[in-house]
Amino acid sequence: IGGGFLAGSQGLKADALDFLGDGTITLLGLLAIGWGAGWRARAALVQGAFLAIMGAGVLAATVYRVFVLHIPEAELMGVFGIGALAVNVVCAVILLKHRSGDANVQAVWLFSRNDALGNVAILIAAAFVWLTGTRWPDLIVAALIAGIFLQGAWTIILRANRELAAAAETSS
Repeated sequence: IGGGFLAGSQGLKADALDFLGDGTITLLGLLAIGWGAGWRARAALVQGAFLAIMGAGVLAATVYRVFVLHIPEAELMGVFGIGALAVNVVCAVILLKHRSGDANVQAVWLFSRNDALGNVAILIAAAFVWLTGTRWPDLIVAALIAGIFLQGAWTIILRANRELAAAAETSS
């Protein structure tokens, strides 16, 4: 988050917010692994709602930045983006085998995957900010990251609702 403020980059801030959210959501996901199917589905619903709130917040902040002129520092965006990408690739590789588990486990995988995609987008935006001298590549990437958040939230919530309905039928 500090890197996003130092570089003046809305994209880095969005990516850092994703990091922060991932830690919280992954902890919930790990705790829920031993729970029954219904409670794991409820945990996934919380994860999906949290991701949707983050997406809406990043989108709102990005729209605000459209009206507040500021060009981020491309070099700092790149440095923080490379460091974040390295961490996220390691995490994504570790979690790869869990991408097709239940909604709770899938949520943890999607958070990790989204981080790596966001980091690649940050690096591309940094290059285009540097080339064009404008803020638009950064804002576009921040909006894309918000879209990834919202799409992931939708996927998690739909699957969690299906699993919650199945768990309710099983217990009936």
